[in-house]
Amino acid sequence: MQRQIILDVHSLSKTFSGGGRQQHVLKNIDLQLYQGDFTVIMGASGAGKSTLLYALSGMDTPSLGTITFKDKVISNLSQDGLAVFRREHCGFVFQQIYLIEGMSVMDNVLSAGLLVNKDRRAIVAKAKGLFDAVGISDEVQKKFPSQISGGEAQRVGIVRALINSPEILFADEPTGALNSKTGLDVLDTLTKFNEQGQSIVMVTHDLRSARRGNRILYLKDGVIMGECDLGKYLHGDTARHERLNSFLKEMGW
Repeated sequence: MQRQIILDVHSLSKTFSGGGRQQHVLKNIDLQLYQGDFTVIMGASGAGKSTLLYALSGMDTPSLGTITFKDKVISNLSQDGLAVFRREHCGFVFQQIYLIEGMSVMDNVLSAGLLVNKDRRAIVAKAKGLFDAVGISDEVQKKFPSQISGGEAQRVGIVRALINSPEILFADEPTGALNSKTGLDVLDTLTKFNEQGQSIVMVTHDLRSARRGNRILYLKDGVIMGECDLGKYLHGDTARHERLNSFLKEMGW
């Protein structure tokens, strides 16, 4: 069965100018991302990982090249058009958890959901289902961000990212600011949703996080140097760990 392409990228380049110089961060990238995949982007610091993520998600526009979401070219949309695309089709989870302090946990999620769907009752019902799925209790839902743990906050961030049923969830170092235990909880949450069919694209430098992906892309100096197919994640799969380590060693990690 042929897999569905969800993002089709051709000759993608990104150049930043400053101080009379040009910095070529992404260089002529061709890439196809598939529905239902958990794609992980790895590479050394400065390789262009986050820049690629931002371009793929419509948070930034490429200097050259095209990005097509399903059958719609998004790389030439206006800023307003990109905002609509992100709101309707994408979810975002960042290392820094941007919850609004003056709102309860529940209201943080509802504020995102009501931007797309004005049916408050339906959004509340969906939010409660997602909170149950990630293990956030009714009591925690009533609290303010300053009153919950980092792990809880990141799981709230995942709920907020999923409230509008995005076709793709983009995650940029989602466990980077968390300790080992809470980071593992967040990875388990992402894996759970991926197993249910959620497409995920995640940037990480963390091996434990990378092992959750089925497809690993290695970026070096703005170019995809190689990729590794790890297959479906299975807990305790030592061969998976060895395949990833071997691939990264080959890439010069």
